Amino acid sequence: MLFFSSAMRAHPEFRRGAQDMMPVAPGIAAWGLMTGVAMIKSGMSVWEALFMGTVVYAGSSQLAAMPLLAAGAPFWVILATSFCVNLRFVVFSVHLRAYMMHLPLWRRLMTGYVIADMSYVMFTQNYPTPGQTDEERAARDAYLMGNTAVNWFGWTAASVLGIVLGNVVPTEWGLGFAGILALVGMSCSLVSTRLRLVSAGVAGCAAVAAFALPFKLNILVAIAAAVAICLMLEKTPLGQRERADATH
Repeated sequence: MLFFSSAMRAHPEFRRGAQDMMPVAPGIAAWGLMTGVAMIKSGMSVWEALFMGTVVYAGSSQLAAMPLLAAGAPFWVILATSFCVNLRFVVFSVHLRAYMMHLPLWRRLMTGYVIADMSYVMFTQNYPTPGQTDEERAARDAYLMGNTAVNWFGWTAASVLGIVLGNVVPTEWGLGFAGILALVGMSCSLVSTRLRLVSAGVAGCAAVAAFALPFKLNILVAIAAAVAICLMLEKTPLGQRERADATH
């Protein structure tokens, strides 16, 4: 977070971006706390968990990898699962390219590191088009950095706390369920179109239907099913109409 310049922190949009993320921060913290506990419960040492908790900023893929690590799944299964879970960031990057190309490479890389699902949603809702002038670009950059700062600090602090308390907090406290509720809440906020609703429903049904597969491969089945149905529906009038609505 060292790339936040004093001028960016002083920009009014930096504060507005941080304020917009504040209501969501408790849910993100609950999810981060549960992830920290899960890392310890999966058999990782405290130092390994601390390294992952402070360097790897990818909650959904971390949660997907934890049961695979605990089950002794092959390395390729863990990598494939994490890769598939994070494929959505390729879509995010393509969309945000026009917003970021005025920045130097190191800033683009750091922005790619700190941006998360809710930051992407809030940013694109507040700024549906890229800035055309230096002033407009500066406002967008400041908003996004303020937003991601709250997200990153909340997640990382809660994750570290979960790691420290991982061997102390009883399992029956239900932190895992709290984290799942936080994840469900965040996921539901992303289902803003009928196409996304259908893909979420298909993914959920596929995950349940393939639950008996070993190594949590039902996660891969769910992702593949959701991607396939989206690709098919995008060619229908419904998909074309929703794409047209998104561009306006």
